[in-house]
Amino acid sequence: MASWDPAQYLMFEDQRARPAVDLLGRVALAVPGEIVDLGCGAGNITRLVAQRFPERAIVGVDSSPEMLARARAALPGARFVEADMARFAPAAPPALIFSNAALHWLDDHPSLFPALLGRLAKGGVLAVQMPRNHGAPSHTAMVEASRMPRFRDKLAAVVRESPVAEPRGYYEVLAPHAAQIEIWETEYLHVLEGESPVVEWTMGTALRPLLAALDDGERADFLEEYGRRVAAAYPKASDGKTPFPFRRLFLVARAR
Repeated sequence: MASWDPAQYLMFEDQRARPAVDLLGRVALAVPGEIVDLGCGAGNITRLVAQRFPERAIVGVDSSPEMLARARAALPGARFVEADMARFAPAAPPALIFSNAALHWLDDHPSLFPALLGRLAKGGVLAVQMPRNHGAPSHTAMVEASRMPRFRDKLAAVVRESPVAEPRGYYEVLAPHAAQIEIWETEYLHVLEGESPVVEWTMGTALRPLLAALDDGERADFLEEYGRRVAAAYPKASDGKTPFPFRRLFLVARAR
């Protein structure tokens, strides 16, 4: 996995935080225990979790040392651990596993999500938000460009076309293990500023592993191909800003 660039990711910090705020609004904790922020990144969302539950101990978990360094500086009152998100298990079952825009990087969701629910205290909550925008031009343009002859050999192994399933699929895998499940989708209309803001947005997330797999010349050519497709798909509005629809999937499940 390519290294993360916290500055690139946080270019759109306010817009990226909106889904986390919406998810936190649906979380109610009825049992004691700590909170795990799984895939905490730069700690900007961990701060929101701490504000929502100030009386709880929080541990942020991420695999990126660059992101964790930023998180520790931003939120010294929390504990941060470098670990594999799929395998991390706290010493005591937590009251909440919260994950904002992280679990789509992991595979085998039919096994992963019940496992996460099983790590919770009885009555604990699994709260997850994942981007499900992979059918939109921001993401299909990556796939199209990656299949061009000069890129496909290097990118075939890293491009991920549909890492997030339909909402019903998550219900099916969680229902046998959950006391309660709430699943929904929201499409946000982010209004972005800048010359190529959708490219800048994806460079901080989904585009990152593709660019890391290319050399400097290939990277410039790929960005040109991708940028051309994205510019046609997301034209600027009359005020010069770029409306950017983005769909996200949410789930809140309570452990039996």
